[in-house]
Amino acid sequence: MKYLYLLQQALIWIITIYWAYQIVVSFCSLIKLKDKKLLIEKDHKFMAIVPAHNEEAVIRNLVESLNAQDYPKELYDVYVIADNCTDATAEIAKEAGAIVLKRFDEQNKTKGHALNWFIKQKIEENADYDALCVFDADNIVDKNFLKNMTKKLCQGEEVVQGYRDIKNPTDSWIAGGYAIFYWMMHRFYHLARYNLGLSPLLNGTGFMVKFDLLKPNGWQTITLTEDIEYSLINIAQGRKLGWAVDAIVYDEQPVTFKASWSQRSRWTVGHLQCMKEYTGKLINGVKEYKTLMNFDGALYLFGIPMMLLTFLLLGVNTLLYVGSEMTLMDLVGNYSRYLFATFIMPVVTGVAIMALEKKPIKPMIKGILMYPIFMGSWIIINIKCLIKPNTKWEKIEHVRDINIQEVKSVIN
Repeated sequence: MKYLYLLQQALIWIITIYWAYQIVVSFCSLIKLKDKKLLIEKDHKFMAIVPAHNEEAVIRNLVESLNAQDYPKELYDVYVIADNCTDATAEIAKEAGAIVLKRFDEQNKTKGHALNWFIKQKIEENADYDALCVFDADNIVDKNFLKNMTKKLCQGEEVVQGYRDIKNPTDSWIAGGYAIFYWMMHRFYHLARYNLGLSPLLNGTGFMVKFDLLKPNGWQTITLTEDIEYSLINIAQGRKLGWAVDAIVYDEQPVTFKASWSQRSRWTVGHLQCMKEYTGKLINGVKEYKTLMNFDGALYLFGIPMMLLTFLLLGVNTLLYVGSEMTLMDLVGNYSRYLFATFIMPVVTGVAIMALEKKPIKPMIKGILMYPIFMGSWIIINIKCLIKPNTKWEKIEHVRDINIQEVKSVIN
C-alpha cells in the first residue's frame, strides 16, 4: 500500500505540472505584442499548391478564391495536383484557372506523397519561386492571404501557419466540435506560443514554406500527419515556426460521427508515428539548442502518454480505496475533478474561446453543448488506436459548395 501511495503522489505531481505548464502558456495568448520589423521590403513569388483526390464538388471555389487574391497576378501561380482522380477534378480546376498536373500512383496516395512528387519537379526545374503555400481542395482562401504571407517572409519567417477557420461550423454538432477545437488551438496553442517565442505547429492546410528550405530533398515526410511531422522536423533542427493570424483559410469539416471517427483515428495514428520517429530527435534538439522552444516542441508529443497516466492514476486511486478506510464519498469526491474536467470545462472553455475569437454563440449552441462528447470520444479513439492502429488512408468526402462571399456569413 505504501508503494501505491508513492505512485499516486508521483502521478499527481507529473500530471499537475504538465497541465499547469499548458495553462500558463495558454494565458500568454492574451498578450498583445508589437508587430515584428520588416527585414526587407519585397513582394515574393508564390506557388499555391492544392493536392486533390476526387474533389469536383469543391475545387472550383478554391481556385477562384486563389485567383482573386489581392496580390500581383504575375507573382503567384495556382497548381492543382489531380491525385489518382477518377472524376472531373482536373477539368474543373483547369476551367477555373489552375495549372493542373495529373498524378497516378495507387501505392502512394497520401498528401505527403503528392506534395513530394510535385515539389521535386519544381526543384529540378529550378523554378523561380520564393515560397509555396499548401491548401486542401475544400478550402476557400481570404483575398489577403498571400499579402500577409509575403509580409511574414519579409520579417524573416520561413515556415508559417495561417489561421484555419471553418466554413461549415453550424452544419452539425460534429462540425461545431471541430470549429471550437480549432478556434481553441489557434489561440491557446499557436498564438500563445508565438507570443512567447516558442513554436506553433503546421495545421494541415493554409501554411507557407520558403522554397529554399525544401531544396534539394523535397517534402520528406513518412507519417499520416505530414503537417505535424514537418513541424517537428523543423523544431528538432532549432527552427521556430511562424503564425499569421491575418492569413485566413476556411476549411470544411466532417459532419458525421463516422467520418470524424475515421479522420481523428488517422490523426491519432499519425501522432503515434511521430512519437516513434521524432521523440529521440526532439530530445536531442533540446540537448543541442538548450531552448524552451525545443523543450516545448518535445512536450507536444506527450499528450497521449498523459492521458494514459491519468487512467493509471484513476486505477491507483481505486486500489487505494479498496485497501483503505476511505469512504465511497471520498472516492466520488476524488473522481469528481476528472468528471468536471471532462464534461464541464469543455463547455466553459468553448464559450470563452468563442467570446475571445468574436464568434456568435447562438448559432453554435448545439456544438457547445455537445463539445464534451466530441472531446470525450477522442479519448476512446486514442485508446482504440493504441490497441489497434489503422494506417490506411481514407478519404473524407467534401460536399460543402460555398464561395468566399457566402462563407463569412455562415454563422452570423
